[in-house]
Amino acid sequence: MNQLLDSISIIIPTRNESCLIRQFLATIPREVELVVVDASDDDTPAVIKQLRPANTTLIRSRAHIAAARQIGAAAARGDWLVFSDADVVFEPGYFERVHAYFTGDALYGPKYATINHTVYSTCFNSGQQICDVLGIPAASGSNMAVRRRVFEAVGGFRRDLPVNEDTELFLRLAHHGYRITYAPDLAVRSLDDRRLALGSTRKMLHSACRTALLWANLYIPLPKRWLCHDWGYWRKTRYQELAK
Repeated sequence: MNQLLDSISIIIPTRNESCLIRQFLATIPREVELVVVDASDDDTPAVIKQLRPANTTLIRSRAHIAAARQIGAAAARGDWLVFSDADVVFEPGYFERVHAYFTGDALYGPKYATINHTVYSTCFNSGQQICDVLGIPAASGSNMAVRRRVFEAVGGFRRDLPVNEDTELFLRLAHHGYRITYAPDLAVRSLDDRRLALGSTRKMLHSACRTALLWANLYIPLPKRWLCHDWGYWRKTRYQELAK
């Protein structure tokens, strides 16, 4: 098992996650490499160094999320690149089961929201399952993995996207014929749903519309401005207040 875990690199972007990173780190086996691309102003880097000094690479960068994930992937050593976020935890048994899916090229699993957003969580994960049946991989950047050689073959993330870079990568992988598996038993659980507090319906519609546009763009080129604007996803008003 240890040798199999050595083939995995977990890549996360972080920004001021000192309050949550402890719980995230507690769910990662020590044999798994962790690559953190950090843009924090708080003591997130110090917490990571203290709690996980071994098998961890910490890169300081102010790059936006797509570029940060790309930077982390370039620094990782594993054959499998697992992309996640610092505000989630891996469910028990995740790393014991993940290797069963390593026969394909990529995989993704569900992300469960906090108890305050169970309706959204149910709708989101049901939507993932429906999309999977339709052959549309609705992957979340909090819980997805790609074989390194496949990731490099397609050029990695589209760095001009301010959001939905995760979904776009998997849509592109599917478009090129790579084998993608939805893994319902490989789940992560959210520790903080700040963006859902701004409106879960708004968040769901935002994701659905952008996914549809990104999928359509694979067949019919759309204006770049439609895809490269965040549509208010990183809105600074109430989101900043909630993040304090």
